[in-house]
Amino acid sequence: MGNTLPRAFAALQRLLPQHGLTRLVGRLAEATAPWIKTPLIRAFDWSYPVDLAEAARPRIDDYRSFNDFFTRELKAGARPLPGDAKVIACPADGRVSQSGRIESGQMLQAKGWRYSLAGLAHELGDGFDGGSFATIYLAPPDYHRVHAPSAGTLIAAKAIPGALFAVNATTEGAVQGLFCRNERLVCRLRTAFGDLLLVLVGALIVGSIATPWNGPRSPYRTLETVQPKTPLTQGDEIGRFLLGSTVILCTPPDGCQLHALQAGQRVQMGQPLGRWLDL
Repeated sequence: MGNTLPRAFAALQRLLPQHGLTRLVGRLAEATAPWIKTPLIRAFDWSYPVDLAEAARPRIDDYRSFNDFFTRELKAGARPLPGDAKVIACPADGRVSQSGRIESGQMLQAKGWRYSLAGLAHELGDGFDGGSFATIYLAPPDYHRVHAPSAGTLIAAKAIPGALFAVNATTEGAVQGLFCRNERLVCRLRTAFGDLLLVLVGALIVGSIATPWNGPRSPYRTLETVQPKTPLTQGDEIGRFLLGSTVILCTPPDGCQLHALQAGQRVQMGQPLGRWLDL
């Protein structure tokens, strides 16, 4: 019985018109008409109480659309940064789903299932085998912007089209290779100490991944690699989700170390996750 419901949930998602449903909901979420946006925002706030006290705009009426509310910015100082260039900061609010070593090009998904770094990130994952990873799940009420863990330059980004399964603990335990199957944006950040990899994974009703730089437009139709060469300071925004999803941070095998993280551990953007080492 324990595996029946997750498998049924995954099977239902396979039958759904994932992209069509996501686009339909996306149009509603972009609507600016008060009779559409206000009920949507209030219904969401009732279902998933949101802490607007930390938002730059604390009133529901201040938002142009549901998407504007969902991707709300925080007020200054809400997420302090480490203030140390060698500290690797958490890129997003959420909970740790899995973390550990990237062993023989494989990463842990759930229930002993593993998936390949090459399948996840394609050629942008080169050089990270033997390093560490942390998978952070963003629940619906979380802050949904993703930020640079270290200062550096966004040297490459790859848009990878795919399915739009829900990304949560239930589906992670029912759909093998989930993160390699869903639509995603892979970002490679070059720092003064080494490269970091950030993968933003789209999900059902969450197909849209927006970027503040001139990145590929989601939903992705074809594989597309760009070289933004965008300079970023620690904490600068890299992208945002139009509903909850997952971010995967990968670090190289030499020169840095992630802290021990526990599955289910709550983390916030800016919190120290690791450190570049003196070599």
